[in-house]
Amino acid sequence: MKGERTIGVILSGSGFLDGAEIQESVLTLLALDESGVRVRVFAPDTELDEIDHVTRQPTGRKRNVLVEAARIARSRIENVANVRGTDVDGWVLPGGYGAAKNLSDFAVKGADATAHPEVARVIREALDGNVPVGAICIAPAVLAAATKDEGPRLQLTIGDDAATADALRAMGARHVDAPVTDAVVDPEHRVVTAPAYMYDDARISDVNKGIRKVVQQVVAWASES
Repeated sequence: MKGERTIGVILSGSGFLDGAEIQESVLTLLALDESGVRVRVFAPDTELDEIDHVTRQPTGRKRNVLVEAARIARSRIENVANVRGTDVDGWVLPGGYGAAKNLSDFAVKGADATAHPEVARVIREALDGNVPVGAICIAPAVLAAATKDEGPRLQLTIGDDAATADALRAMGARHVDAPVTDAVVDPEHRVVTAPAYMYDDARISDVNKGIRKVVQQVVAWASES
């Protein structure tokens, strides 16, 4: 590695039903740390609709995505509006429904989704600057939404859910089915994705295998630059 590399992680809150999937986020941060890179954590400064994670029902309350994500980042977090896609050497987006609710509106609009404007800007800047991007679980939908109107036709996976895969294809992405333990690499655009808890009953050890493949590939690409 040519000097210490920095990888940016974009979180969408804290909790798999309304924010970032905590296990995926922690496994990502652990794998990055074990890879010897520096990590910067980001989130958008926007509101989310809170979901009770016991009843799985909306509470009617609002929370702040940046404030919630700071719980996972141990307060070391930055507003994604203040970074460019080329300010770091690579990016990883963990999943959780927050990716489809707070980083985009994919949960509501499906193939008609758009990405959060600041997140979309960062992703497009990264891809334009040849900065590698990894996305986990439903977060590949954020990449597809960010690039559907202008950008490359990315090769992605969200596992084997046909309806979600069809929505990604409708946004211009090329979907490849993959098991929970694997990752799909798009070498042309330096994008790598893994399904993780898109397999809802997956074992955390298997989720970890796919996430580590994403992190290893992003770090390897970052090390080449």
